[in-house]
Amino acid sequence: MVELLGPAEIRALAAELDVRPTKKLGQNFVHDPNTVRRIVELAGVGAGDVVLEVGPGLGSLTLGLLATGADVVAVEIDPKLAERLPKTVGERGAEAAERLTVLEADAMRVTNDQLPQPTALVANLPYNVAVPVVLHLLAEVPSLKSGLVMVQTEVADRMAAGPGSRIYGVPSVKLAWYGPARKVAAVPRSVFWPVPNVDSALVAFERGATSPEGDRERLFGLVDAAFSQRRKTLRAALAGWAGSAERAGELLTAAGIDPKTRGEQLGVHDFARIAAAR
Repeated sequence: MVELLGPAEIRALAAELDVRPTKKLGQNFVHDPNTVRRIVELAGVGAGDVVLEVGPGLGSLTLGLLATGADVVAVEIDPKLAERLPKTVGERGAEAAERLTVLEADAMRVTNDQLPQPTALVANLPYNVAVPVVLHLLAEVPSLKSGLVMVQTEVADRMAAGPGSRIYGVPSVKLAWYGPARKVAAVPRSVFWPVPNVDSALVAFERGATSPEGDRERLFGLVDAAFSQRRKTLRAALAGWAGSAERAGELLTAAGIDPKTRGEQLGVHDFARIAAAR
């Protein structure tokens, strides 16, 4: 039996550790047990899964994940929080403590050999680094097959956007390279302490079997170039990437793309064809 944290327990832990949530680290702690249960249910993890959690903070979501029977490896950059987490789990679910591994590290610098082959990423991510963290971990950790992350609503919309959407852009295409993503639920501000001044949402994604073939770094460089000047046609926007506007036009034509098309109109497989034509 694992006992979840409520508002009183969250504030008591913060006071004990003299933790003052900071915007720099994007610290907004979930203090509502029902929200934790909802996140865990949507993540679909359980016994046999190894869950990678980034930014566990005071342990709200960590306890919920451990309650499913899953193993959890928690990556925490704050030394005080990393040190306290195993004790919190021991106090609220002694049998679950042996299934928790805490890694004091920056998630943007974590390497695959530091992790025990996690199968799922489930996290309340700091808003200012959410997309870079997800993309870094998907690139670095091939064992990750699925994920459910809580991010700012605006970021969630961009991550899950499809071609033709006004908010479709670099994060949308790069995440789509790994597999499909979708926004699955809104999260009210009231479940956090301190209450953030932005709305939050949950984004689910899966590593797909239909990811484009070819060099990922080349494709990502192409995507960066295509969206660097959104109002320009691809022929103009890709001039620097291809060497000249004329060469860009030739590559686009070879890939079956109208050179007058703009980047926001193309899907990840379209970009893959352009990259392969170079």
